[in-house]
Amino acid sequence: YIDGDPGIAAQFFEQQLKIAAEIGDQRNECYALINLDEALTSLGETQRAMELLNKAFNMARQSEDIQGQANALFNLALALDRSGDRTHAIYQAETSLELFEIGDLPAASVVREKLAEWRK
Repeated sequence: YIDGDPGIAAQFFEQQLKIAAEIGDQRNECYALINLDEALTSLGETQRAMELLNKAFNMARQSEDIQGQANALFNLALALDRSGDRTHAIYQAETSLELFEIGDLPAASVVREKLAEWRK
């Protein structure tokens, strides 16, 4: 976070989101939504964060951005777990893992570790 303050980070990512939308940069708009999720979750706005992650996932899917899809789903899994829905979190993490593996992305190992932790 910017200066360790999720409120400032949220403002920054909101601005990034606005600019990306204005110039039609869907990839950066998607990643701004994903980054905004983390700040909002830290501020206790988990429901709004999950809504933004669903939007980010759909944007990434439309543009066939596998990494964006995988990141959005894994962040959604983390948010679901924090909200107490571990079963749905595991499902979302498994789906994100499939995408990370399809894209041969190194973050797959992080997802595998989290799934192993959750399944204990």
